[in-house]
Amino acid sequence: MTTIRRTLLVASLDDLDIPHHLDPAIAAAATATSDALFIVLLSDAFALTAPTPRTDSWVQVQTLLAHVYVRASKAALQQNNILLDVSVLLNSVLSPDAIPPAIDICFRVHDNISLPDSLSSVPLTLLPSHPRPPPSVTTAQIHTSSLCTRYPVIAMGGTFDHLHAGHKILLSMTAWIATRKVIVGITVDALLKKKSNPHLVESFHTRADKTRSFLVLFRPDLEYDIVDLNNVYGPTGFDPDIQAVVVSKETLSGAAAIDKERASKGLPPLRTFVIDVISSDSSKLDHEDAEILKQTKMSSTFIREWIASNPAHSAR
Repeated sequence: MTTIRRTLLVASLDDLDIPHHLDPAIAAAATATSDALFIVLLSDAFALTAPTPRTDSWVQVQTLLAHVYVRASKAALQQNNILLDVSVLLNSVLSPDAIPPAIDICFRVHDNISLPDSLSSVPLTLLPSHPRPPPSVTTAQIHTSSLCTRYPVIAMGGTFDHLHAGHKILLSMTAWIATRKVIVGITVDALLKKKSNPHLVESFHTRADKTRSFLVLFRPDLEYDIVDLNNVYGPTGFDPDIQAVVVSKETLSGAAAIDKERASKGLPPLRTFVIDVISSDSSKLDHEDAEILKQTKMSSTFIREWIASNPAHSAR
């Protein structure tokens, strides 16, 4: 298969179960792509008008995203294409404004997917997949009563250096459950000077631009506020408009510190949502995905080390 720069892979889902049947298509698309792979998954479950709060599917959606990201990352790693930029998008329909620009080829897994006119000049290829499993009978029945509140404004923070799959899962899940605005605190340059290979750490503006671009692509209907992060709190320490915070399992202690800081200012605690599918000891992933996650080393540190050892590949 000829290598191409920017690829679109479109597939539909019947439910929120892990899409093992798409594994061959994901691997083929990632193997064929040199720069950027956009995987658009279509399902009625992703509609913004769905009556059930999106927090009800918190665990299922992050597990689904992790599976797709680790499968694409595994294929990229096997090609030594560590810098392949993979983005997984969840839509109910494939509208023209949901399609990234400058796509070189479109892969489809099912030939009954209707494509917009904007893709009429793009070469189309049908990729194989495993047989679809029977529709899940439990997906629609899973509800978590403690999560049934809607959260208009949600915050999260991080370095977001060399934006990778782990970052994108965190960002995606924050945008998944927010209803009005996402606030992203990005660590300022001055606090990153002690990182490994500090000369390869992207500037604040680069990190902020990449973060915003991905979020707008994932959910263009939300408002995004990208702010400087000079300490563990950021806006969560003083903003009364924030209702929830999203953290990884490794940074869960930061959420407790935030609530303590808010309490000192007379503010209510935040609802904490934890992403643990990107942790090496996650109980949410099946065994094979967990092993792949360890192999693919989703970390900015690993990416900087790879760039330092492969300078010819870094100018992208």
